[in-house]
Amino acid sequence: MRIVIQRVKRAKVTVNNEVVGQIGMGLLILVGVTHSDTEADADWLAAKAVQLRIFNDPHGKMNLSISDVEGSMLVVSQFTLHASTKKGNRPSYVASADPKAANYLYEYFVKKLQSLTGKKVETGIFGAMMEVELVNEGPVTILMDSKNRE
Repeated sequence: MRIVIQRVKRAKVTVNNEVVGQIGMGLLILVGVTHSDTEADADWLAAKAVQLRIFNDPHGKMNLSISDVEGSMLVVSQFTLHASTKKGNRPSYVASADPKAANYLYEYFVKKLQSLTGKKVETGIFGAMMEVELVNEGPVTILMDSKNRE
């Protein structure tokens, strides 16, 4: 499972000209699921995301977590995070999980974030054509992969 975490001033997801998820200061998290991912992968990534100290403390150092700053989270599914560009110029998405399995782990990940923070997590709509708008603060963007735990 891969996630891209972006520290944002604000973010929103629109589907068919309707805002379906929106936050102020917090984290926009893009989620990609592959065939071998399990609930354990989602558990690990959710715990890491909630504990990441990527918000500034009063001294300007990235020392605070999403819970410390009482920020919000917006989670968006993104199967293209598992794109392979080894051959040719057209990415291959064969490493992405089938939609049923991916949706299950996506929803599981969102519920895990909610249980860890005690706060509602905003989302996009799985499988929909979405427009994602954000103001990345910093910019701070972090890539995490549950199969490569750095």
